[in-house]
Amino acid sequence: MAGRVLSAGGDLVNKEHSLMDANYTRLALAKAAYDRLFTWIVQQINKAIDVPSGTYKSTLIGVLDIYGFEIFETNSFEQFCINYCNEKLQQLFIELVLKQEQEEYAREGIQWTPIKYFNNRVICELVDAPHQGLIAIMDEACLNPTKISDKQLLEAMDRRLNGHKHYTSRQLAPTDKKLKHGVDFRITHYAGDVTYAITGFMDKNKDSLWQDLKRLLHSSQNESLADMWPEGGTHIQKTSKRPPSAATLFRNSMAALVTGLQSKEPFYVRCVKPNPYQAPTNWDDQLVRHQVAYLGLVENVRVRRAGFASRQRYDRFLKRYKMLSQYTWPNFRGNSDKDAVMVLLRDLHVTDVQFGHTKLFIRSAKTLHGLEAARAELIPSIVILLQKLWRGTLARMRYKKMKAAYTIYNAWKRYRLRCYIAALQQELQRNRNVIRTWPVAPRRVPAALLQAAYRRWRAYLVLKPVPRDHWPQLKMKICAASALRGRRAQWGQNRQWLGDYLADNKYNPKAATYQSQLSSLQRSQQVGRAMFSCRVHKFNRYNKLAERCLLITDSHIFKLDANTFKPLKKPTAITEVGAIRIMSTDVQLVVISIPSAKNDLVVGLVAPTVNQTGAPGDLVGELLGVDGPELVVEVESGATTRCTLGGKTRALQLPGPPAQAQAAQPTQPFTHAHNVITYHPASARA
Repeated sequence: MAGRVLSAGGDLVNKEHSLMDANYTRLALAKAAYDRLFTWIVQQINKAIDVPSGTYKSTLIGVLDIYGFEIFETNSFEQFCINYCNEKLQQLFIELVLKQEQEEYAREGIQWTPIKYFNNRVICELVDAPHQGLIAIMDEACLNPTKISDKQLLEAMDRRLNGHKHYTSRQLAPTDKKLKHGVDFRITHYAGDVTYAITGFMDKNKDSLWQDLKRLLHSSQNESLADMWPEGGTHIQKTSKRPPSAATLFRNSMAALVTGLQSKEPFYVRCVKPNPYQAPTNWDDQLVRHQVAYLGLVENVRVRRAGFASRQRYDRFLKRYKMLSQYTWPNFRGNSDKDAVMVLLRDLHVTDVQFGHTKLFIRSAKTLHGLEAARAELIPSIVILLQKLWRGTLARMRYKKMKAAYTIYNAWKRYRLRCYIAALQQELQRNRNVIRTWPVAPRRVPAALLQAAYRRWRAYLVLKPVPRDHWPQLKMKICAASALRGRRAQWGQNRQWLGDYLADNKYNPKAATYQSQLSSLQRSQQVGRAMFSCRVHKFNRYNKLAERCLLITDSHIFKLDANTFKPLKKPTAITEVGAIRIMSTDVQLVVISIPSAKNDLVVGLVAPTVNQTGAPGDLVGELLGVDGPELVVEVESGATTRCTLGGKTRALQLPGPPAQAQAAQPTQPFTHAHNVITYHPASARA
């Protein structure tokens, strides 16, 4: 014999058990230990995979795998609980999918024809209604101090549920020969009629796990086992109440499950049993039709077909599809999201929709697929746009950093430059505006530019006393000096240059004729201003001498007749001149080399007298200054140079020693013998 300790009126009572009661208690302890262990394992797994609070705002994805609806030849207390679970979940399905959907249409003001469907609430109330349900009747029988048999429990159920259209037994339906008298009762579930055998209901519903066993396990030295029984720590006089029955525990568990599911957004996967034999490739049409009908799939399809394929709040729909219209992208300038959605759908010519108070209802799935396809087509361009915007943001951030660094660098560079300029100013003050030694310039300081500016400033100081109208002539003298300084002693640097000597009456008695001809030439050929002119002795390729006049303008070189001053042949562009060859002595011999022609221009310049003694001036430097610094000047240091006449190179030389030259003084400036041309300066001045 075994026993248990009870609290009655504040006193502890030891109640003895029979062998059968001890067996029930042992089985209850095993089942409870298994249940607590399974729950403890689940809790430990949840703790291990739990995310920190606040990371995700109550976000949960759960998968619920429930029992299938069970109908066996003999259905007992276990099948009763399993089928009750299916009834509760079917009721939840009806509430969420069928009833709430139709209520939503009415709430949103959508035109809708209600569809009738079977609501299994009456079956659920048959099982779990307080005081009147099957679970309440079983608990009342278990609490009876007298011994209640299963047959007496069935009689109590018949009395309390007489007249209920979903409950029957042999006593209530004597003509139904399929029900055993005093054993079977039938419940019409949503999935069909199920006959239950009352045998064992009382024993299976009782929970023989009393508080003294819970205290025993709570006091275990195994910490995990003790944590599984927290209620064992309560004082014995406060916990002597009879433990709830198995059916009540199952009902409470189902109520908690339904409460949790109602707070979520469920998605259903309905499984259909193809045959009752669990055999492959066997399809029972009648069984499948029965399940489809009683699972509510027909009503669900009717509601879905008569209803709308999609419903979304206006703000969510607008955020997802606003890029499809130019009137809503990127932002809609209107009063509400509903107005924006109406404008968007009007622009897309979508008509199979209805506008609720807070949601948009789309009837056809084809329309929704079209919107998704159009959105998917635009997503790449939007992604590129976002990439461009983000890259632009990054570029602007980098630019600001670079600009800040560049500003700091420029400030440092200006500081170094100011220090360098201060050093130059000190050097100028010490040496009276002359820099003899340039200080070392910092890196990236334009020392060459400063030196050039210094040279211009020094040149300005030198040129400041010179009248402004003398500056062009001074520029030409500087140009000539760059080519002749150190290479020719006299080149007319000490006198004033007239340039156009043929226009001077002292040099050219026919100056009026020349000026008239020059004006005519300027009008006809647009040759520009006359830069230099003089009389010359020209030696040609036929070894003949001719008196000519040389005219140099802005762009051309002219050979003029010595009497009429008319141009002879075609003028030569200054750009065609390859080089100018002269002697290092004071002779007025000039060879103008023209590579594009076969003949160079070989002339002896007839210089004017510059003083009372009749000494001739020097025109070579003036000729070079007029032609500009771009031309190549070749100064022969000896008495011989070269020229090209008739496509052949010839030697051009001065006469021998003075005694021999005077003895054999010819009357012509140029003489020729054996491809050697001799120039006689005295004859050229005559």
